[in-house]
Order: sequence, then C-alpha cells, then structure tokens
Amino acid sequence: MGEPLIGAEDVETPRWAVVLEATAQAGVLAVARAVPRTMRTLVGWAWAASPRWTVLTGVIQVLSGVVTASGLLATASVFTQLLTDGPTPERVVAALPALAVVAAALVLRGGLDALSGGSSAVLVPLVEQRAQDELYRSLVETDLVAFEDPDFTSLVEQAGPALLRIRSGAQMVGDLLAGVISVVAATVTAGLIHPVLAPVVLLAAIPQAWANLSGIRVMFGSHLAMASRSRRLSVTGSLISERTAAAEVRAFTSQDVLLAEHRRIAADLAAEGVRVALRRNVLTTLGRALSGVGAALGYVVLGLLLFLGGLPLALAGTAVIAMRTAASAVVTTVTEANFLFEAGLFIDLYRECVDQARRHRRGVVPDPRAARPDPVELRGVSFRYPDQEADAVHDVDLVLRRGETVALVGENGSGKSTLAKLVVGLYLPDAGEVRWGGVPTTSVDPRVLHDQVALVLQEPLRWPMTAANNVRIGRLGRADEPAYVDALTRSGADEVFDGLPQGPSTVLSREFQQGRDLSGGQWQRIAVARGLFRDAALVVADEPTAALDARAEHGVFSALRELSADGDRVTVLVTHRLANIRSADRIVVMEDGRIAEEGDHDALMALEGIYAELFRLQGRAYAERPA
Repeated sequence: MGEPLIGAEDVETPRWAVVLEATAQAGVLAVARAVPRTMRTLVGWAWAASPRWTVLTGVIQVLSGVVTASGLLATASVFTQLLTDGPTPERVVAALPALAVVAAALVLRGGLDALSGGSSAVLVPLVEQRAQDELYRSLVETDLVAFEDPDFTSLVEQAGPALLRIRSGAQMVGDLLAGVISVVAATVTAGLIHPVLAPVVLLAAIPQAWANLSGIRVMFGSHLAMASRSRRLSVTGSLISERTAAAEVRAFTSQDVLLAEHRRIAADLAAEGVRVALRRNVLTTLGRALSGVGAALGYVVLGLLLFLGGLPLALAGTAVIAMRTAASAVVTTVTEANFLFEAGLFIDLYRECVDQARRHRRGVVPDPRAARPDPVELRGVSFRYPDQEADAVHDVDLVLRRGETVALVGENGSGKSTLAKLVVGLYLPDAGEVRWGGVPTTSVDPRVLHDQVALVLQEPLRWPMTAANNVRIGRLGRADEPAYVDALTRSGADEVFDGLPQGPSTVLSREFQQGRDLSGGQWQRIAVARGLFRDAALVVADEPTAALDARAEHGVFSALRELSADGDRVTVLVTHRLANIRSADRIVVMEDGRIAEEGDHDALMALEGIYAELFRLQGRAYAERPA
C-alpha cells in the first residue's frame, strides 16, 4: 500500500485505544466481571431516566421467569400423573389441573413477553437520550484546546456510533435478565428431576460462549485498528458528495484521483472486513459443533439414567423438555451476555470520551472581579498546541486597556491568531499569566470570560437559521431593536438582507427547502454584525474582511475602530491588511510567536523594521504600474 493521499497512516495507536485494546483481548473471567459492570451502568442510566419504567421492566422479567419455572414444574406433574403405570381416564382427569397450569403459563408468558416489549420500547429510547445528553453536555463544556488534539477528536468521532451500541445494550439487559431467570428455572427443574441433569444442561452453552466471545474480540480489535482508515474514507466520501467541495473538485479535474483514493481505502477496509467475517465464521462454526457435542453428551447422560434405573420413565419427557428449554435459554443467555460484553466495549469507549471531555473542562468558580476586562495583561505568556514541538506563542508581555484599538499584525504563522485566543480566554497559557482586571483567566469560569467577548472570525460559523438570528445569536435575549438595526447598517449586512427572498426571515442554509447560501464576503458582513450586536467589552476581529471588497472593508474597519471610541471597551484587530490599521492606537508586530515591534504607525515606520517593510511592500503593489 502506497502513501495515502488523504490524511496519513497513524504512526502510533491513540492513547484511548491502547486501554480499549487491552479490554478487547480480555478472557472469559474478564467477561464475567465486565458484563455485570455494563449491566449496572445501563440499569443506572435507566433508573436515572425513569425509575418507574425501570422497576416495571424488572418486575415483568422476573415474573416471566417465575411463570417459566411454574410451567416446567406443572409439565413434570402432568407427565408423572399420565405415564406412571400407564395412562387411564382417572389419571387424565387428575392431570387436568396441571394441564391448566401449563396452558395458563404459556398464555401468561406470551402476555408478559408483550408487556416486556412495550416497556422496553418506552425505556430504551430514554436511556439512549440520557446517554446522548451526557455526552453532548460534556462536549459543550470542553475547553477549546482539546479540539486541537487529534487523539481527542478521533475519540469524539468514535463516541457517536457508540451511542447506537448503548441503545442495543439497554435492550439486551432485559433480555439477559429474562434469559438468566429462564436458565435458573430450567436448571432447577432439571435438578429436581435428577441432580445430575442440572450441570448437564450447561454443556451445550459453554462452547458457544467461547466462540461468541472470541468473535467479538476479533471484531473490536479490527474496529480500533481500522479507525484511521475509516476516518479517511469518511473524508473522501464527503469530498465526493458535499456541495462545498464540488466546484473545486471539478475545476481541478480531480474526480478520478479522488475516486481512486476512495476505492483504495474502501478496498483496504473491505479486505479487513472479509478477514474478520471469515474468522468469526470459523469461530461460530466451531462453537456450534462443540455445542452439538455437548448437547449429545447431555442426552447420553439422560439415556444412561433411564437405562440404569436412576430416572423414572414418567419423568423422561419432562427431563427432555427441561433440558431443551435450559439449553435454549443458556445459549440465548450466553449470546446476550456476549453481545452485552460487545456493547460494554463501546460503552467503555463512550465513557472514555466523556471522561476526557470532563478532564479538559476548566471547572472553576466564577470570580466577580473579572466581570470587565480592564485591563487585559499578559505576563510571560507561552502556549503550545498539543503534540507540537515548538511554542506557537512564546514569552509575550502585553497590556490592553479600555478605550484602545490594538492591531496584531505579522506574517502567516507568526502567532497573532493564537495570541488573540489567549487574550479572550479561549486558550489558557502553558506558562505565564493572562489577567483580566488583575485576576488570572485560569481562575475564572470560562462563561464569565466569554460573556464579555465578541469574536469575529475570517471563516465565521454559518448558522443554519434565519438571517436575523444569525446576527442575534450572540445575544438572543437582547431585545434592543435600535442596536440591531445599527449593527446591520454599520456592517453592511442590511444590504445582504435586502437581497434575500424573505429578507431577515430567510434561512441561510441550502440543506433546507427555500434556504439560501451567501458568498464569503456576505457571510463576513453577517459575522461583523453579530459581533457589533453582541455589545461586548472585548472585541477581537481576526481577519474579518478577507473576502470583502475595498469599500466594504473600509467601512467594517471603521465600525470596529469606533467601538473603542466611547472608552468602554477594548478592540483587537488581527489582520495583514496594514492600510486599514494606520489609525490604531497601537500596532503589535508578531514574528515567530514573539512580539517583535510595538507602537503606533508613525513610530513603527520610523523604526524601519518588519512593519515598515511589510507596509511598503503592500503599498508598492498598489502604486506600481504594470510594465
């Protein structure tokens, strides 16, 4: 296999997968411990979702087992009364009550199965909903830097499909409980007929249990090993099928290359799927064969008991029924237990995702002193992205004061966007401190910090909602129509709204009927309006005009600079368009993650350093005439 075109082969197994691989290779004793643990987890979720339905489902399953045992014991009574010394009319009449019990048990068991299905139909979706809510509640509280870690993001991708296994696992808990009760009932009945028969009924189940468990271990190990390729297959599929990629794929005539890459990855996954399926088929066939041998041994033991006189012929029929019932129940129970073990592996994956998300949560107590960022002080601040060898920002000292407009400039990769995220508290420093009003951002609840921030990005989030709500999303509860209109006007978003078929009520997403999409420049105007309407104490605009024409760009920068004119907020402009930040109070020039120069436009031009060079290069591009 050659070097992948899309993505890369994982050099190391993700940290979370190492633990799960060890679990997947567990033996039978580990399964015996894991299945009850999984059952406790699922029952706990069920109880938290609905105690009433949980109790009802459990009671139904217990009653179902009791009815099964009663039916078997009544069957034994029927055979005894009918076959002892041969059937007679009197014995048939005497057996009628027992026959009635058998019939009633069958009818009642059918009714209980229906009730069990109904209660599970109610309870299982509630369990899935609660597990889903726990996952997403943990993720929305996760610190932003966690999503810069490829191990964590791959784990999050795996947690989504794990929710489906949780749903099936919740269904299996009730089936497993019913199966266990049926096994106990049939085994006790067989033991009452003859003590030797109690362990004999288990002979058919043990090989099947081993085969199922081995197959699950093969499957889950393959699932972990193929996680990287499955992810790349999803990426190639998206590039082929999604609207956002369609134009460039065709413009660069890369359809055949992309399709070939998709086929190559799919072929690798198919080959692995075939290998796993064949391996599991061999294990299943072997398990069934050994189970057949175990069942045959059971009937040999029964025959010997009859031959040696250890078991009355009248009870032989009941013994056969009990053995068949027990064998069927044992095989079903073992199968359910193995499926539950499989679900438990995915539940462990889900729990690992939730636990990691919680470990990446700041979980600090709000500090009222940090209500307003005045001033914002950076002292010796350094930050490094996960799995990177060098700092993106290193040993930065900077003070931002209310009423200032500060521009962060520098070449691509200089660290200016990372520094902006440190300023607003989206990232926490690895070294040094960022202080708001004298309070470190590490000791303040992130919601308190971010409530005072308006962030305008070069690639803003394109919310699939109405145009009006795309602006109001930053302060949905703010009922200030003049401020809303002012934000539209100053950003130029009012012109965008005027061109929409339903105006502000137009849904901005082509995924919905009558929805509309916007150009990159139009989305940037919406994003600027969103930032203006948020009315935050700290405004950071990161390349907010990259897709705008010159007139619109000038208007946006003017509106952003005016935000600090009232002296009540700090405005930070991150840009490489130097002509628009000449009037900034301060210009901070970043180079290799450090502050290389700082001052106003005139001071930096007089310095004849990096800023002066970049400014003249950009100006020359406009001033020079083509040859």
